[in-house]
Amino acid sequence: MNNEHLHVMEHPLVAHKLSILRDKNTSTKDFREIVSEIGMLMTYEATRDLPLTDKEIETPICKTCVPTLDGKKFAVVPILRAGLGLVDGVLRIVPGARVGHIGLYRDETTLEPVKYFCKMPKDVSERDILIVDPMLATGGSADAAIGFMKEYGCTNIKLMVLLAAPEGIARIQKNHPNVDIYCGAVDEKLNEHGYIVPGLGDAGDRIFGTK
Repeated sequence: MNNEHLHVMEHPLVAHKLSILRDKNTSTKDFREIVSEIGMLMTYEATRDLPLTDKEIETPICKTCVPTLDGKKFAVVPILRAGLGLVDGVLRIVPGARVGHIGLYRDETTLEPVKYFCKMPKDVSERDILIVDPMLATGGSADAAIGFMKEYGCTNIKLMVLLAAPEGIARIQKNHPNVDIYCGAVDEKLNEHGYIVPGLGDAGDRIFGTK
């Protein structure tokens, strides 16, 4: 693995909340809320390198120069449908972000992604992109989503997931070596059905109560 572009969240709150998500007895309501909470915590880290500029303001005491975001445009792009569970947490940290959507489903035979929907902000090529999806398993969906964003002309792309399998990380790092991956934890492997082990099951089903 290329550790330069892999960022694993080594934070007690993230670890604790992921443990709750892994529990098969966690309710849909709690699962959905915790996914959003982890999304917020991880966005804090994923935006650590946003550029700053100086701005003059007046405090109740005096005038001073303070750091403020440089105004660079930002967009969060969830991979439908499970990625929607992370969007609210991202927007709590970056409320001015635009939201694009990529709809993909996994062919259960080939395990490869099939696109059925794609809608982006008009100026998406000018924005820093944060692609979000709870799981990086085979890496097929994330690989395709990153490719789509590059076709739009996007050059600064990050991927944020709750859990990642080594196989998915390897695929992204091979095909998109300059894309930073932010994940809550790296799990052991994929099983014969392409699910992450130990994982947390089907994130989409658990977020939306369709399991």
